[in-house]
Amino acid sequence: MTALKTMAAVLARTEDPMWILAVDGFDPMMESSVESRCTISNGFLGVRGARSTARCELCVVPTRTYVAGLFDSPGIKKSAQELVPAADWLFIRIVLQGCPCHPGDLPAHRMTLDMRRGALLSESHHLSAPDIGLRVRTLRLVSMSERAVGLQLIQLEVEHGEVDVAFEASAEGTGLGLATDRLDQDFGLWHTRDSGKRLALATMSSFQIDGQIVQPISLGPLKWSWSWKSRPGQLATFERFVAFERTDSLELDPGPKARDHLRLAQRAGWRGVVTAHEAAWTSRWLCSDVTIGGDMDAQHALRFAVYHLNGAANPADERVSIGARALTGEDYYGHVFWDTEIFLLPFYILTWPEAARSLLMYRFHTLDGARAKAAGMGWRGALYAWESAATGAEMTPEQVIGPDRMVIAVLCGRQEQHISADVAYAVWQYWQATGDDDFLLQAGAEILLETGRFWASRAGLEADGYCHIRGVIGPDEYHQDIDDNAYTNVMARWNIRRALETAALLRERWPARWNSLASRLGLADTELGQWWNVAETMKTGFDPETGLFEQFSGYFDLEDIDLKKYEGRSVPMDVVLGRERTQSSQVVKQADVVALLALLPEEFEGETAAKNFRYYSSRCGHGSSLSPAMHGLVAARLGDAATALRFFRQTAGIDLSTTRVGSAGGIHIAALGGVWMLSVLGLAGLSFRSDGISIDPHLPAGWDSVAFSFQWRSRRVKICIDQTERRLIATLEAGKPMTLFVGGKPNHLASTAAASAISW
Repeated sequence: MTALKTMAAVLARTEDPMWILAVDGFDPMMESSVESRCTISNGFLGVRGARSTARCELCVVPTRTYVAGLFDSPGIKKSAQELVPAADWLFIRIVLQGCPCHPGDLPAHRMTLDMRRGALLSESHHLSAPDIGLRVRTLRLVSMSERAVGLQLIQLEVEHGEVDVAFEASAEGTGLGLATDRLDQDFGLWHTRDSGKRLALATMSSFQIDGQIVQPISLGPLKWSWSWKSRPGQLATFERFVAFERTDSLELDPGPKARDHLRLAQRAGWRGVVTAHEAAWTSRWLCSDVTIGGDMDAQHALRFAVYHLNGAANPADERVSIGARALTGEDYYGHVFWDTEIFLLPFYILTWPEAARSLLMYRFHTLDGARAKAAGMGWRGALYAWESAATGAEMTPEQVIGPDRMVIAVLCGRQEQHISADVAYAVWQYWQATGDDDFLLQAGAEILLETGRFWASRAGLEADGYCHIRGVIGPDEYHQDIDDNAYTNVMARWNIRRALETAALLRERWPARWNSLASRLGLADTELGQWWNVAETMKTGFDPETGLFEQFSGYFDLEDIDLKKYEGRSVPMDVVLGRERTQSSQVVKQADVVALLALLPEEFEGETAAKNFRYYSSRCGHGSSLSPAMHGLVAARLGDAATALRFFRQTAGIDLSTTRVGSAGGIHIAALGGVWMLSVLGLAGLSFRSDGISIDPHLPAGWDSVAFSFQWRSRRVKICIDQTERRLIATLEAGKPMTLFVGGKPNHLASTAAASAISW
C-alpha cells in the first residue's frame, strides 16, 4: 500500500488557495476559456486543460497538445504558416456494466490547476445507478525538467458491489494537420505537408489493480484496453508516459530521440518524473515568485501570470519564440508579435536570463527573413515580420472579416514597422541587464546594426529639413497609413543611436569583431555618418509649447470624442463608432504615446510625462489586451498608485474573469507579462541604470508589502518592500557587490546573503 499512498499524495492538490485555480462542474459556455487557463506547458509542449474523456459517444473532442515550432501551411495558401496540433495522448474511456461514463462532464467534477507544481488534477464522482459509484482522480503534467516528456496518472475506485469495468486509453486526433508516416502500438511518426518538419511520439502505458500489473486484452495503434470485475475498496491505477520529438527537416528522423526520452522516463518511473518536474518548478518559483501582503486577489493574479510565463519559454530551443497565445490556444495561429519583446522579455531578462537569450536568438536566426522583407519593400537592413512563425517570413493575413461581416484589408504586415525597433530595444535591454558580451558579439550587434540600417533607409529627408517616416501604423491600429507616428519615429531614432553606439563600442573593445562584421555587412563610415544625420533630424511630433507629442501628423485635428459617455460598453470603440468614424477621431486603440512614455521615459522631461499621460489616457479605448498594463505601468511611475491598481485588476481580469470568454483561443500571454511588469517595474518601481538597479516604490493602498527576486549582471537579489514601515530590505544572494538606488539614493550591497535595511 506504500506505493498507492504515494500515488494518493501526488494526486492531492496544493491546499493554499493562492497556488491553485479550481474549476467546479462543467459549463459549456466557459469550457474553452477554462481549457486555456488550465493549460500545462513547459515551452516545448503545451496541453490545454480539456477533460480527458469524450463528451458524447459519437464525438471525441481531442485535448489539444501543441509542440513549439510545429508550423505548417494548411490549405491552398502556402505562404501562411499555422501552429499544428499533435495527437491527443490523454484520451480515456470508462465503461461500467456496459454503459460508458464521462466523469469529466458531471457537476461532481473538480479540476484544479496546481500552479506551484505545474500540474493539472481532477476529481470526479460518477453514479451510474443507485448501487454503483465510480471515483476518478487524475494528474497530468509535461515535465519542466525533461521537456519532451508528458505524464498521465489516473486512479479509479468502484464503490459498492462487483461491477464489470472496461478502461480504454488511446491517442486521438492523429490526423489533425499532419500526414502519417507510421503508427504502431506505442509509436507514431508524422510529417507536415509543406514546411518540412517531422514529429515523433513514443508512449508506454501500464495498468495495475491493487498494485498488480494487468496486461491489456486488446491492442491497436496507440490504443490499449483493459477489463476486470471490480470489488469494493479496490483501487485501479493507470500510468501513461509520452515523449515527443520535433525535427525541422524531413531528412532527420525524430523517432530515436523520442524513444530515448521515453526510456529515461520509464527508468525514472512516474515518481522520479514527478519529483524532478516539481524540483524544476520549485527552482523557477524561487527565481520568479512575487508575494504581496494584504491583497489576496492581486496575489492570486500574479501567481497565475507568473505560472504561465514560466511555462511559455524553453531556453533549450533558439529556433522558437512565444506566440501571442503561447502554447495555450490557436488564436493568431501561434504567430509571434512585438508582444514577446516588449511585454515578455522584461520578465525573462530579470528572472530567467537564459530564456531571454534564447528568445532573442530566435530573432537572430530569423534575421535573414527580416532582411528579405526590407529588401522586398525597397529598403535596406532588417524589417522584422509583424507576425512571424518558423522562418521569419511575414505571416500577417492580407484580409480578415470584420464585425460587420465585411472583408477588411489588413495593412499591419506592411505598415506596422515599429516591430524592428521593438526587437532592437529588447536586445539592448538584455545586454544592459546581463552584460552578456558573447551574445552581443555573436548576435545582438548584428540585429542592432541591421535594424538601425533599416530605419536610416526608411526615413526620408524632406524640404522642411526633417526626416519623415510616412505610411505606417503605430501601436494604435485604429489609425492606418499615417505619417510620423511618434512611437515609431522616436523608437526608430533610439534604434539608430544604439546602432551607432554599438558600432563605436565594437571598434573600441573588439576591433577584430567589428572589422569582420562591418566587412560582411558592407558598413562604411560614410553610411554611419548618414545614420547620424537621420537620427538628428528625425521628426518626432513633439510640441515644446504644449509639452505634448502629437501621436501622428494631423492627429490633433481629428474629432475629439469624450469616452466617458461610452463607459460600461462591452465592445471595442471601433465597433461602437464604426471603422470610418473611429479613424477620423482621436480615439486610440491602445497605448501608443503612452507606450513610448513607458519604454523611453528619458524622452519626457519634467511635467511632459504627466501631461502626455493625462492627454492620451483619456482618449484610449483599450481595444487591445496589451493596453491596460502599459497604462498602469506609467501611472505607477508617475506616482498614481490607485490608477495603476485599477489597471492591474483590469489586466488580470482579461484571463481570470468568470464573466468573459475572451480566452477561448488561448490566454493573453502579453497581458500576463504586463501584470508582472506593472507590479515589479511599476508599483515596486524597479528600473535599469547603467551603474546599477533603481527602485522607487509606489505601492497602492492595501498592498502592505511586496517581495520579489531579480537577476542583474550575474547577481541575484531579493527585495522585500514593507509599506507599513516604509522600509526596503535588500539581500544580495549571489554575485559581486553592486549599487542599488532606492528613491534615487545609492546603497552599496557588498556582502552575499547579508540583508540591508533601507528607508524609502
